[in-house]
Parts: sequence; structure tokens; C-alpha cells
Amino acid sequence: MSVNQGKIKELVTLREQAKLGGGQRRIDSQHAKGKLTARERIDLLLDEGSFEEFDMFVTHRCTNFGIEKESYYGDGVVTGYGTIDGRLVYVFSQDFTVFGGSLSETFAAKICKVMDMAMKNGAPVIGINDSGGARIQEAVNALSGYTEIFQRNIMASGVIPQISAIMGPCAGGAVYSPALTDFILMNKGTSYMFVTGPKVVKTVTGEEVTQEQLGGASMHSTKSGVAHFVCENEQEGMAIIRKLLSYLPQNNLEDAPLVACTDDIDRLEDALNELIPDNPNKPYDVLDVIHAIVDNGEFLESQRTFAPNIVTGFARFNGQSVGIIANQPKYYAGVLDINASRKAARFVRFCDAFNIPIVTLVDVPGFLPGTAQEYGGIITHGAKLLFAYGEATVPKVTVILRKAYGGAYCVMSSKHLRGDLNYAWPTAEIAVMGAQGAVEVLMAKEAKAIEDDAKRAEFLAEKEEEYRQKFANPYVAAKYGYIDDVIEPRNTRFRIIRALQSLVTKKVVNPPKKHSNIPL
Repeated sequence: MSVNQGKIKELVTLREQAKLGGGQRRIDSQHAKGKLTARERIDLLLDEGSFEEFDMFVTHRCTNFGIEKESYYGDGVVTGYGTIDGRLVYVFSQDFTVFGGSLSETFAAKICKVMDMAMKNGAPVIGINDSGGARIQEAVNALSGYTEIFQRNIMASGVIPQISAIMGPCAGGAVYSPALTDFILMNKGTSYMFVTGPKVVKTVTGEEVTQEQLGGASMHSTKSGVAHFVCENEQEGMAIIRKLLSYLPQNNLEDAPLVACTDDIDRLEDALNELIPDNPNKPYDVLDVIHAIVDNGEFLESQRTFAPNIVTGFARFNGQSVGIIANQPKYYAGVLDINASRKAARFVRFCDAFNIPIVTLVDVPGFLPGTAQEYGGIITHGAKLLFAYGEATVPKVTVILRKAYGGAYCVMSSKHLRGDLNYAWPTAEIAVMGAQGAVEVLMAKEAKAIEDDAKRAEFLAEKEEEYRQKFANPYVAAKYGYIDDVIEPRNTRFRIIRALQSLVTKKVVNPPKKHSNIPL
């Protein structure tokens, strides 16, 4: 064997060794937990054969507590780049088989390198998390490594899409990198996120709680809103990320990919003409409207089980990617509350950062009243949504389906917040408040003067009907130009597509400033 052949053989051997991470025994343990390895996840995520790896032979440099006696190539994280549907992406995948996926100085440096490359080349970065946290033996060096990653997350925010997949533990300081990214996906049963674990919680507060209760996928997708997507298994999780990326541009200077549209742009949906119930207090499912008007009925909903009274997600109109925000009358009458405001505001800001037009479907009776909302800061949280819509410069198309009352009308991408094209269905009701509440205020003195209960009720009913005739329609707003047109519901798809086409060349620039001071 020649010298060259010997060196090549050594390279092949070392590569095979590196690919085993912490060894076959630990790989088997990972599989026994129902989890894939770091490399198997990358293979599922990326186009076949597209992965190019960085820093395969990196090892840690620590000599504390005898850790120098144990070392593995790659040091617990697999990093590199590849393609998804032929588009460049950068990826890092934490390897739980090496020191429990714990983060070291060199581990962090590998992640920072791919993030720097992603920024330099204007491509999305995807982080797959499965880590026991900071490597204790490395002390402050591990902490500095986390912070270097956080700083890059912050600099990349609004420049390139950042997606985090939580496929195992993610605790302590480690949670803040995913929290700084645009979308978080969690896996049922195997993933959890929390700042302090169950043992610390019990010591400090006395509460007894399991890992799943404290930070599992179910909790974060329903109560905290931390998780945007939840998958049943890791295969589904990687498929969701691939689908999500299909709606997003590579970076903030590009537009999302235009997809060939196989759905007629002038397709009529007669069912929409009958969708709104005659009773204004009766609910319906706004998802029926969304599926009826978007290309091929395809809609990728974000945060589906968190604040369900508002719907957010991605779809296409004539092949163009759009973000959709819609009040959901099926839950709490579609009212805006703290969680709905936060959810929608962040989604609006993401779409605006990445040049994705926003379509808003409105059916909102107002903001949720009560001490819990006021004590929780509904004023500040509601202002977030107001701010997000008002600041956004992307094309904004709004359709009022039914109720648009009070401040909630203003907030939901109204003409007054630089809505570009604002339409209404004939069933739209645009007013300061609902008929009953309005009449109780306007006619309080007159009603009080009527002693007979039956006559008073008849009087109030007449005034409510008078109010409805005057305000429970879109024509008053249309008279002032606040509504650009009243449209037939079955034509909604075509009118939105035409609106978006007219706004392709839209240019609006906000005043020069260091940054805005959004009401956080």
C-alpha cells in the first residue's frame, strides 16, 4: 500500500468513526427512546445527498475534571449546509450520544460558524436541538458559547429565517436561542423546554410537576405559545420544516418563491355566499373561508392550538406566498385578548420582515373585557398588534366578513393603519359596538323613563333594529372610502388575487430611525 493510499484509508476510517458520534451503544440507546440521531435527522430534513459537513474532526479542548480522557470527533454537534427543494440552507444538529449533547466552547464555535455562513450567503438556518445543556466541566466557556450564539440569533433576526426543532431536552440558558428564532417546532413525548427543571421548581416553590407538565410540547403549544408547530414523530417534524420553508424567502432582500398555480384564479365559491349565519351571535369556522379561497385549499397554520380565537398561517394566492391572519368566531366569538394579540403581532412582524404580503380576514366583536385581561396588560399587548400592522410596509389586503367593532376594527389592518385594499362582504357590520350595547348607552335615559317592563323591552328592541339598519352594514364605511369595495363573498379569491397583483410594485418606507420602540 502506497503512502497516499494509507492516508486515504486513515481519512475514511476517521470519517466512519466521526459518524458514530458517541458510539453504537449510545446510538442504540437513542433509538430505544424513540429518537433519531443527529445525522438521521439531517438526512430526513435535507435533499438526498446534498449535505456538506463542516468541522467533522473538531474535538473539545477542556482539561477539567478528567474530561480530557474522553473525546469524540465532532464534539456533540453536526454542522454544515445542504438544500431543501434545491434551495440552500444551513443546519446544525445536536448529538445527544456525545456528552448528552451538552454544549462546549468548540460545540458553540461550530454553530456560530454555520450561522455566520448563513448570514454571509443569505440563507435560512435550522437548528435541531437535543441537548442536556451547558457542559459543566467547561464552566464560563460554555456560558460564553451560548451567548455568542444568542448574539448571532439577534443579528440574524429579520435578515434570514431561523427555525428551531426541539427533538429532545432543551433547558436552562439553552432555551433562549430557540426563543430568539422565528419558529419553534416540538416533538410530542420526547421534547421539552424550560428555564428551570422540576427539581429546582420543587425546591424553590414547592410545586410538584413533571417534565412534560412543565415544558412538554402540549403545554408549549396550548398554554405558553412558545411552540409554533407540534409533530407526532420526527419524520413528520422534518416534513413540516420543509413545507414551512417553501413559503419563505431565502432572506429579507428576496421574495418568497413563486409556485406555478394549478387552481383557477377566478374560481367561484358559491358556498361562501351562505356561510355567514343569519343570527349575528352564531359562530362559524373561519378556516372554511380560508380553505375556500387559497390555492388548492392548502393552508399551513402556525400556533394552531394557542389563542385559537385568532388564526395565523401561510398559504398561496396564484402561486404567491402570503401570511393570513383571521379572527376565529368558533372560539370566544373571535374576540381579541392578550394571547391573540401577541400571537398575531409577532406573525405580522415576521411577514413584514420577509416581504410576505398579509391578508387579514376580520370578524371581531372587540377586545375581551375583564379584570384578568386588564391586570394582565391587554392595553400594552393589544397595542403590539396595532403597532405591528401600522409599521408593516408589505402589501396588506383586508376583508371584513362580519363584525368589526370598536378599537378591534381599527387594529385589524384597517384602512387607517395603511391597509392597501380593504374589502367587505355585504354581511359586514362596522360600528363602535354591537347594537344591544350601543342602544343601552344611547337610550339609557329614555328607557329608564318607561316604567312598564314590556314597553321598555319593545322600545329597546325597536332602537336596536334601527341601529342595525344604520350601522350593521358596510356602506357607511364605504361612503367615507374606508372600505374600497363591497364584494360578493364567492368572488373573494379573485378579488384578493387581483389586489395582490396590483400591489407587487408597492413601495413604502418608514421614517429613518435606529429602531422603533414597540410596546413590549
